[in-house]
Amino acid sequence: MDYRRLGKSGLKVSEFSFGSWVTFAKQVDVNPAKEIMAAAYDAGINFFDNAEGYEQGRSELVMGQAIAELGWARDSFVVSSKVFFGGSKPNTRGLSAKHVTEACHAALKRLRVDHLDLYFCHRPDVDTPIEETVRAMHNLILQGKIIYWGTSEWSAAAIIEAHAIARQWGLTPPVMEQPQYNLFERQKVEADYAPIYDTFGLGTTIWSPLASGILTGKYNDSIPQDSRMNLPGYEWLKERLAKPEGQAQLAKVRALAVLAARIGLPLHHLALLWCLANPRVSTVILGASRVGQVTDNIAALDHKAKMTPEVLAEIEVIMDNKPAAAPRY
Repeated sequence: MDYRRLGKSGLKVSEFSFGSWVTFAKQVDVNPAKEIMAAAYDAGINFFDNAEGYEQGRSELVMGQAIAELGWARDSFVVSSKVFFGGSKPNTRGLSAKHVTEACHAALKRLRVDHLDLYFCHRPDVDTPIEETVRAMHNLILQGKIIYWGTSEWSAAAIIEAHAIARQWGLTPPVMEQPQYNLFERQKVEADYAPIYDTFGLGTTIWSPLASGILTGKYNDSIPQDSRMNLPGYEWLKERLAKPEGQAQLAKVRALAVLAARIGLPLHHLALLWCLANPRVSTVILGASRVGQVTDNIAALDHKAKMTPEVLAEIEVIMDNKPAAAPRY
């Protein structure tokens, strides 16, 4: 396992990290969670991602109990929460100073830690001035409740505004962004944020590197009964795959599988290593509902050398159906 700086900060995060979205408190309870997290930790993963919105906070409860029972030294791991999707009442969601502060305190209790290493604004909030959110995050940093704060799925313009406000008033700016990034979802990481990587030293903790499982190839012929697409609440994934756009994606996945087999990689390893080949990516968040999945995904790191410029160019041809005109970063 190698480690990368989180943007311009001095924090080092493992190139693969682990997130609990979809799995903890939905598919996985505390005991299997402990086994999965222990396998990830023993392999060198040091960043564990969570959010108040994952199963209405229950995901953080599972992770917090697992961390406590595993007994890890606090300086050996990085843990995050995200604020926005807290509840249905007026002040239990969004990025107001009230909710940002109260959600942080709640996450600390659920995760059983005295500070969050990373605290993300889970989505932009059109009802709250960005200055209010920046000040709330700055105050939490001064109080020692969080160390770094960042955003998730914000526009480049909003991130630039947050930095301008921080600079104007001597506040702490955001350090990282958590965007979706995979072979089918590239706009934000490769285009929208391009002007601000060097300007602000933006770090990225990317999610859904396998496009909700599509890039594993398991949906190429049918939808397995035990897959995410058959979980309650994820019907939208199945509906998306049935549309013409979804069928076109599957055609590309089949072509990628042929390329992966030729160079001696499972398809999902190819997809993960493609994300990691982008130097703008600080860490790739993995998900797993059992130990075998996390150990298998981590094994992809043994084959980084196979992602040559020639292979990356072939991938561009498959994805665009034409030769790549320029590097993707």
